[in-house]
Amino acid sequence: MSANFVALAYLLASVLVILALKGLSSPASARRGNLYGMLGMGIAIVVTLQLSSVQNYVWIFVALGMGAAIGGSVARKIPMTHMPQLVAFMHSLVGLAAVLIAVSALYDPASYGISTHDGALAMASRIELFLGTFIGAITFTASLVAFAKLQGLVSGQPVVFAGQHLLNLLLGIIMIVSGIIFCVDQSWLAFLVMLGIALLLGVLLIIPIGGADMPVIVSMLNSYSGWAAAGIGFTLMNHMLIVAGALVGSSGAILSYIMCKAMNRSLFNVLLGGFGAEVGSSSNNAAQVDRPYKSGAAADAGFLLANARSVVIVPGYGLAVARAQHALKEMVESLMAKGVTVKFAIHPVAGRMPGHMNVLLAEADIPYDIVFEMDEINSEFADTDVALIIGANDVTNPAAKTDPSSPIYGMPILEVNRAQHVLVIKRSMAVGYAGLDNDLFYMDKTMMIFADAKKACEEIIQALD
Repeated sequence: MSANFVALAYLLASVLVILALKGLSSPASARRGNLYGMLGMGIAIVVTLQLSSVQNYVWIFVALGMGAAIGGSVARKIPMTHMPQLVAFMHSLVGLAAVLIAVSALYDPASYGISTHDGALAMASRIELFLGTFIGAITFTASLVAFAKLQGLVSGQPVVFAGQHLLNLLLGIIMIVSGIIFCVDQSWLAFLVMLGIALLLGVLLIIPIGGADMPVIVSMLNSYSGWAAAGIGFTLMNHMLIVAGALVGSSGAILSYIMCKAMNRSLFNVLLGGFGAEVGSSSNNAAQVDRPYKSGAAADAGFLLANARSVVIVPGYGLAVARAQHALKEMVESLMAKGVTVKFAIHPVAGRMPGHMNVLLAEADIPYDIVFEMDEINSEFADTDVALIIGANDVTNPAAKTDPSSPIYGMPILEVNRAQHVLVIKRSMAVGYAGLDNDLFYMDKTMMIFADAKKACEEIIQALD
């Protein structure tokens, strides 16, 4: 296969990957974007397998078969509620692949065509291996910790201890120094020290980050995995891997910035961690017990919704946990049949990963044209009869605008408190993932419906009928 044909094929695959990212920017075009991405990667794989440097197809096809079988089985069986942890786990595999390729290239550089005449690694290749290895190692262990937090295997609360940031800084310096030593004399010891510290840093960088920041962390790990792939692309001298990795890395970083902006926090602040710890103070607990609130039944909610002109629904993680998206769609159809105008309001950090709520609503075939982002819908709450909150907490907390002492003060929220009536479907008065009580629950206009989201939606449907 000629070099020109390979370059053109990789160019086409790169364009398809760019179109995929463009398509994924909107729920309406996400499926088309996925098709573009799969086609681009398919072309890249086929072309790569035709390269003269590929000598043994047996293990390649064994790995492809195993990966396809496992991936296909998991994709069919995984519930939508587990999608965030699945994404985190896939990021860990990208990081692990980068590390394994780096170790293999260091062990036998001649097979990769990156050795000098005396069999040593070229300086440029050492630098590339250094960057790809430590980014991949951090991505691997950090993603595993994120997976464990999201899956509930370990607590989602931050793990902090005295001198934590100083320890991370010290380990980071040792890792970089070891990497420099490796680049200078190609020392296996320096490489292994660098690799070990990078694996440890991946754990230490994620354990202090609370569940409230998990959407940003999943996005950042996506960026890390892209940069790891790009770094190894240089080692393999594969232009497609470099381009695809750089696109994923940069898009993940941009998305992380957008999400941090939506929380009115800097990325540096998120990465330092510690936000989202359990609020164990007696004052907060007392406030939850002593403050009065109104509660009602699903029948009360159904009566209020049936007599409304306009309803805005705010989904949150509770919707995902209850797997209530299909029941919610039936409720929406019942309301629309009665002439009620129904819209959805999505906060950028709702759920446990970027776009989590959009994915749930798309799975239930809820029309894209009634789903709106925060900036598009906030101005309409003042003219809304009923704001229905399903499993969302922190993204609707008025304290973000009214209480300068609140940790989330200044964070843009969905201004549901401006609606004429507010209904909140929630299992209990427990605080959200950020560990903060929600002033919205105690307003005179708010009615709490204590129930599982799916059960509540089904009972509301019965009331509407």
